[in-house]
Amino acid sequence: MRAIMISGQLPLGHAAYMGIGAYTAGIASKWFGVPPFFTLLLGALMAMGVSILIGYPFARLRTIYYAIVSLFFGIGVIKIICAGGKWTGSLGGLSGVPPLFVGSRLNYYYFFIALTTASLLALHRFEFSRIGINLKAISQSYLVAASVGINEARYRILAMAVGCFFVGLAGAAYAHYNSVAAPSSFDLLATLWFVIYVTVGGAKRFAGPIVGTVLLVIVPEVFRELQMFTPYVSAGILLLVAFFMPQGLVGLPEMVRSRLGYKPVRKIADEVS
Repeated sequence: MRAIMISGQLPLGHAAYMGIGAYTAGIASKWFGVPPFFTLLLGALMAMGVSILIGYPFARLRTIYYAIVSLFFGIGVIKIICAGGKWTGSLGGLSGVPPLFVGSRLNYYYFFIALTTASLLALHRFEFSRIGINLKAISQSYLVAASVGINEARYRILAMAVGCFFVGLAGAAYAHYNSVAAPSSFDLLATLWFVIYVTVGGAKRFAGPIVGTVLLVIVPEVFRELQMFTPYVSAGILLLVAFFMPQGLVGLPEMVRSRLGYKPVRKIADEVS
């Protein structure tokens, strides 16, 4: 999601691309006998391909208009999945998806650590490359970016392709891990959880979504006996961050230093000069 958000867009149908990856992998593996590890790449490529097709006609939509279109697209994907009959399992979901590993589920632990690490390294390289800098320039002012020769539409389509590739990869891995893919796992609520993770951690830093996800996943585990109150705890954390830490949790150290009167070396040098 962050790969798209650095261009200034808010995707409200991002979980639908995860569903595209999950169902592509599940259908290919269950109905056509494609080996599971090949279906991971197939699901990621399918999500990326759909994002490119959708991106071309809507690449110049911005802010709230893009958010609304992506929201309706996500709803449309879920409706198509539910209407897929036996191929998608309809409302009940696609069950019987072949697993990636047979035997101990400890293999999944190491697999997901490796997959997450590789994905984060690739996304970090993307964000801090020339492409990522151009996307941030578009986010700041698309008019200024266009005036220096940055093609807004092309870069935003590229951001969608990269972001949806990785979320499709995650969806494909998720389907093989659970051996089932259900429409409710990829609806608007799932996307809103993505947004909450980013908001709590900090939308303007690469580490923000990571911190937000870790916190909001660990808290329910720590208070497992109070799982029924998990939505309220998450909502409380979100409200506290929104009111008192607008930069998210990753901005907390900087906020504390500023309250204590600490000034960065660069700011001190500017005042002396």
